[in-house]
Amino acid sequence: MMKTVIVKDIVIGEGVPKICVPLIGRTLEQLKEEALFLQTLHMDVIEWRADYFELVDEMEEVITAIREIHSILPSKPLIFTFRSLKEGGEKEIHLDYYVALNKAIIDSGFVDIIDVELFNDEDVVKELVDFAHSHNVYVILSNHEFKKTPSKEEIISRLIRAQELGADMPKIAVMPTCAADVLTLLDATCTMKEQFTDRPIITMSMSGQGVISRLAGELFGSALTFGAAKKASAPGQIAVTELKNMINILHQNL
Repeated sequence: MMKTVIVKDIVIGEGVPKICVPLIGRTLEQLKEEALFLQTLHMDVIEWRADYFELVDEMEEVITAIREIHSILPSKPLIFTFRSLKEGGEKEIHLDYYVALNKAIIDSGFVDIIDVELFNDEDVVKELVDFAHSHNVYVILSNHEFKKTPSKEEIISRLIRAQELGADMPKIAVMPTCAADVLTLLDATCTMKEQFTDRPIITMSMSGQGVISRLAGELFGSALTFGAAKKASAPGQIAVTELKNMINILHQNL
């Protein structure tokens, strides 16, 4: 029986892939402007990429920012993500602060989902998963491979590992170097969904070559896709309105 993740009437893991749009403002004012702009778009989920925020090292400023985002978009499921440099993010922070930051955000009550990097210390991953679940917050355990596309077996292995560590939504993003790499990601996604998982998974092949993977999740098994409002937060993201239209066209023909 396939589980779903239900947040504020959005059902992830059923029907068309849900569309998530990142907030990437560097200042509080930019974040507020972005959030107000998102009110005009049709998306399902918001992600705050806090590694873009210039005051992310100051806990109180982060809490103030998440409160403002929530007040502007209270009805949208909100993911909190600090993406490290090694996984394609904007900056690095000490692991102890990473843990404290995520716990403070969970404790604030303003987020519904946190994204934790799979290749952190295993004890840290388990600690954050347990803390999030004790506060009724869902967890994405993610891995981003910006240099290559691993083998099908390795992609599945990483997704299974995320699942074993308690992820409500295992996630992997990989970089293609050729069309065959995109097929590898899609094949791994399909096999993972059909044989190894009981919950929503999130997969994508990045860059222009991998755009098809952001559209075809309903067919191959990825439950969430990412679109850009104004500026992309990862290679290959396309405008949310175009993304929604293309996903709907595919859905109508399945």
